Formats: sequence, C-alpha cells, structure tokens
Amino acid sequence: MTIEGGEIAALYWGDAPSADASDALAAEVARQIGAYFDRRLTAFDLPLLPASGNFAQAMRQAMIDIPLGRTRTYGEIARDLGVSAQTVGQGCGANAIPIIVPCHRVLAQCGLGGFSGGQGIETKVALLRLEAAASLLI
Repeated sequence: MTIEGGEIAALYWGDAPSADASDALAAEVARQIGAYFDRRLTAFDLPLLPASGNFAQAMRQAMIDIPLGRTRTYGEIARDLGVSAQTVGQGCGANAIPIIVPCHRVLAQCGLGGFSGGQGIETKVALLRLEAAASLLI
C-alpha cells in the first residue's frame, strides 16, 4: 500500500497491511478490507489520493458509484463519460486502488472483460461472488 499525505495512493495485491499496523490509516484500511471480506462492509470510507486529471477522477467516481452486488458495462460507463468502451477498460486497468475502487464491478457487454488484479479473471469472479453478484455472470 502507498499512502501519500494521509491518503491512499495505491493498494497492492497480497500486500495488505495488518490490523495492528502502527500507522492509523493502514490499520483502518486493514479493518475495512477485513470487514468487506467478512461481508460486514458494503462501501469503503477511506481517504483516497485524488486521481490525476478530469477523466481519471470521473472514471474513479463511476467505479465507486457502482453499489456492492451490482455491475455496469464498459459501454454504459463510456456513454456516461463520453469516451470509448476501450478507454473505460484502460481506465479500469489503470486503477491503482482495487477493491476499494471496485473496478471488478465493470464487465464487458458479453462477458467478464479483463481484470489486472490478483490472479486476473479468477479474482474478478471471486470478488463478484463474494458480493452476491455472481448471478449476473450467468
């Protein structure tokens, strides 16, 4: 995890902070991620380093706005932002704060699309199952 100025800049797979971390923000991240995986948290409330640029900020907000258990397509978000679906896919792939900024909730029109976190598509499917969105995959 990378913290800059008291805000989360990046979160790396397999490198989650422990709940007893000396840094208060790192400990809070660990607490909230633990609660998410225990199905006790439906939305994160953590300070995020602002995304650089208007598109990156709009893309991040579009992902954050997708509620737990729901999904949107690259095309739907593309229409909202006035860009191509490929650009949205690239924005999802550039997401440095996975899970907290839920890029896994963005799917292709006819399939899963890609996923750069964890073990790729397997991790995306596991997260959607955890969120009870797996029925959307059928």
